Amino acid sequence: MVALGGGGGVCSWSGSVAMDPLDRVVKPKTKRAKRFLEKREPKLKENTKIAMLIKGGNANLRVTEVLKDIYAVKKPFAVLYRKKNITRPFEDQTSLEFFSKKSDCSLFLFGSHNKKRPNNLVIGRMFDYHILDMIELGVEKFVSLKDVKNSKCPEGTKPMLIFAGDMFDVNEEYRRLKSLLIDFFRGPTVPNIRLAGLEYVLHFTAVDGKIYMRSYKVLLKKSGCKIPRIELEEMGPSLDLVMRRTHLASDDLYKLSLKQPKALKPKKKKNISHDVFGTTYGRIHMQKQDLGKLQTRKMKGLKKRPAEKAAEDSGVSPKKSKSA
Repeated sequence: MVALGGGGGVCSWSGSVAMDPLDRVVKPKTKRAKRFLEKREPKLKENTKIAMLIKGGNANLRVTEVLKDIYAVKKPFAVLYRKKNITRPFEDQTSLEFFSKKSDCSLFLFGSHNKKRPNNLVIGRMFDYHILDMIELGVEKFVSLKDVKNSKCPEGTKPMLIFAGDMFDVNEEYRRLKSLLIDFFRGPTVPNIRLAGLEYVLHFTAVDGKIYMRSYKVLLKKSGCKIPRIELEEMGPSLDLVMRRTHLASDDLYKLSLKQPKALKPKKKKNISHDVFGTTYGRIHMQKQDLGKLQTRKMKGLKKRPAEKAAEDSGVSPKKSKSA
């Protein structure tokens, strides 16, 4: 029974309201279920973002190969749906939001193919299991991992991301695409960096209305000094992309998604400042000091004569001795 308060009276009606099974409040019955629910609870420091890769109902061989190669790059922080799913992200987003909640993924890559938009990829991210940003890209050229006969990086290698082109800083859609690609490929947050671990580079170039994605393996060669000589070897996959449709979040929603809890914000320390070189300066507040009572090093030459001491006590200035 639900009562609705109106201007002239109260209207009541009874009935059952359909609820999504994933939206219901579930009380765990086993320890395993309790651990599962605790894992999905909100945290101060969020987990590494996981991406789901979904194949559309009319995906061709090229789109399928792209999804497989991106999955190989993203592993183990990715979920690949091997069955085809008939959905259109720009028209109906409910199925993507359902899969996001089911697999606990905040990033997605959807691949499809049709006559109007051939070799189509839709990359996007979620906020509170709802679509935040979504950008459609067309694949014009593709070279897969297996086509490049070079050594590959091990699974789970954190890539270094490089963006070239003024469009990533000038155009709002390209700026949001840059943020989306960083979210998608950044991997886990690490406290320390090892030189030998910097072996994978993802390079994105925006020029002439196209986005070129290239993958390189970093080779450390001998240079005769302490710093090694660096060479880049193409590893694959490589994609030539063109931007199509976009679905960007409003400024208010985007700002809300970037909001951090108060517990994570650094506390401001008083009387501490930093210069451009990172040097820390501290200001100390002290009471006013009487420098006349300051203890200094005792020396015979600085000792006062008895006549000077007597004159100070009487308040009369001592007479200066005449020089011979």
